[in-house]
Amino acid sequence: MYDLSGYYDNCSCNLNFDLINGNTEPVTVILPFCGMCNRNKYLQDSRKKSRLSKNDSMIFKEIIPVNTTEDQDFENKKTQMVFIDAFLQNNRLDHLTQLMGYHPTYLENFLRTQQYLLRGDGPLPFHYRHYIAIMAASRHQCTYLIHLHEEEFILQNGDPDWLKGPTHIPKKIRNLFELNKLMAHRPWLINKSHIDKLTRGKDNWSLSELMQAICLIAHFHAMCSFVYGCGVRNELDHNGESLHRRLSMSDDSDSDTQGNEPEVKIEVLMERMKKLNEDDSDDPTEEERLKRFESIENQSVELISSSIPSPRVEVLKYCEDPEFCYQDFAKRDNLDSIPTFRAQDYNWEEHGFSLANRLLSDIGSNLEDRFNIAINLTYYTMGKVKNVDTSAFRCAIWNYIHCLYGIMHDDFNYSQVNQLLDRNLKSYIKTVTCYPERLTKKDYDSCMQEFRHSEKVHVNLMLLEARLQGELLYSLRAVMQHMT
Repeated sequence: MYDLSGYYDNCSCNLNFDLINGNTEPVTVILPFCGMCNRNKYLQDSRKKSRLSKNDSMIFKEIIPVNTTEDQDFENKKTQMVFIDAFLQNNRLDHLTQLMGYHPTYLENFLRTQQYLLRGDGPLPFHYRHYIAIMAASRHQCTYLIHLHEEEFILQNGDPDWLKGPTHIPKKIRNLFELNKLMAHRPWLINKSHIDKLTRGKDNWSLSELMQAICLIAHFHAMCSFVYGCGVRNELDHNGESLHRRLSMSDDSDSDTQGNEPEVKIEVLMERMKKLNEDDSDDPTEEERLKRFESIENQSVELISSSIPSPRVEVLKYCEDPEFCYQDFAKRDNLDSIPTFRAQDYNWEEHGFSLANRLLSDIGSNLEDRFNIAINLTYYTMGKVKNVDTSAFRCAIWNYIHCLYGIMHDDFNYSQVNQLLDRNLKSYIKTVTCYPERLTKKDYDSCMQEFRHSEKVHVNLMLLEARLQGELLYSLRAVMQHMT
């Protein structure tokens, strides 16, 4: 077993490490004990009432705990080790991490990046980093992430007055509100002038500081999408109304009737993917590719979500202009001045990666690993069917998300989006990506009905990473324009 004694020598909870060392219970049940706060008794009492391994998500009925017995297979052992690393990093094994544990290879890289952004070397003070995380989560009313990072902010010796509202924080932090707002909802509006404003004047940001802030903002915006998309429950020691109560309350809301459409069955989807893989005759011209992209873009406007939930006071104090929200790229103002973002002109591989690494050492490499794992991850299954090549399906999801943000990949045939993604799934993707706070359980139940839980989590990981990359592309392009 793993000796964690001494790790929390100054812990006021007096956590009994015998619970971990020598205990044969699943690691997902053992590790959520908090070793740094005064709530250990509360957690123990709550644990008796609710097994964490079965209640991490309001959508998935059960999260299978990790097998920690002698006969565990390689994947189980890897997941266990990653969970222990997560516990040592965060002083808890939170529900979000347990859901990502379905895919330990991805989770390992995700935790490495998050650890670097929040606790690794970098120009920003640690409490700044957690306050920026709170700001980012507030744009989507994600109380789950807000609560986690309020605690971390205090643990990093942050001023408690900052948590009272924007009038209590330094002007340098307040200056980020506009960038945070645009990145969350309409990143195509970000331009050189926003970077100029932040990097000049009395309370200016250095480019390395701004790079770290941009990565934190984009990371936690994307995390909001995952939290809502998987219905992650509040931690046991988090009080107050949660996003999941709003999800439950909105099950019978007046959302549009698109959920009544029949879902494309897996066998039909497999046949379409097979046909696409075998048929290489469809080689559209550049003009035809643009028309297909714009067609998908215009069709996405028709996908209507449920109403916006009213922001709570605990959220409003961290953001300005809370009414500002996503607007379909196809309906944007000033069509001529905000053209389609062509990936051939600015993309992650050739431009964003090197700029990120230049301004914040290693962050580009860490993000590159995450992007590649998310889009290439496969177990060659779809539902109960094995030996399936899902590459076309994964590519369609990734590029559809970028399409929602006005990003066009010239080497992708956008007719595949309508062939592989039915209306219900496209509606779910758009809601989770663009305004996750509007998601209802009905939205979730209307798609991916034959998928395994692990496959649904994988879809949400792709939503997380594709959104993250989209926000970074717009932001880093503006930084590059500022530098040239």
